[in-house]
Amino acid sequence: MQMAPQMGYDRAITVFSPDGRLFQVEYAREAVKRGTTAVGVKAKDGVALLVDKRITSRLLEAPSIEKIFQIDDHIGAATSGLVADARVLVDRARVEAQINKYTYDEPIGVEVLAKRVCDFKQTYTQYGGVRPFGTALLIAGVEDTQARLFETDPSGALLEYKATGIGAGRTEAMEVFESKYDDSIDLRGAILLGLEALYVTSESVFDASTIEVGVIELKTRQFKKLTPQEVEEYVTAVKAAHASDEKKEEK
Repeated sequence: MQMAPQMGYDRAITVFSPDGRLFQVEYAREAVKRGTTAVGVKAKDGVALLVDKRITSRLLEAPSIEKIFQIDDHIGAATSGLVADARVLVDRARVEAQINKYTYDEPIGVEVLAKRVCDFKQTYTQYGGVRPFGTALLIAGVEDTQARLFETDPSGALLEYKATGIGAGRTEAMEVFESKYDDSIDLRGAILLGLEALYVTSESVFDASTIEVGVIELKTRQFKKLTPQEVEEYVTAVKAAHASDEKKEEK
């Protein structure tokens, strides 16, 4: 039985198809699209990363599912796609941050780190015997006097955003950001806007126990994760706002 011409490009190493496509990279992007929704929002006084961890069983311990990671004191990352792949990239990013600190005696720039991670990801699209990373990262941090937010692709491409999303709910999240994001937003507003995007994209119950939030403030230049109690406060506010809107529509 003769194999169809396109099957060779589909199955083995990452090579160009006759029409210039890299199928393995496209499949890696599909893995990201099937992942949990993660969003990032820049504010005038910092940047926020938010993830809906999408708990599928009541037997799962929610804290054991980690989708937001600290890279350096001033940088964090959120992931969507294959979590095991993401951990490898996070470890690589942490090493790059430490190398920069040891070599130059200063914190690594957010853009520099994002490019180094993407350079590493891009090499996995060139060689036989390896596959692209099936994960996308949102890399956020503070640099000089501003917040930075980068979205990285399995191909190794990166773009800087004011607000963006990755994962299954990216389209719906981007619609929320396009209509409601404002350059003058503060960090509290950024968290509420990010939660609103997750609320719109949530397929199941929208609950604080499934939400993870990380923030970096310009004032402190320190990455931190919000406590469950802090997340509960924000989630309650978003739910109340939507309940109020639904009542107005009924009238």
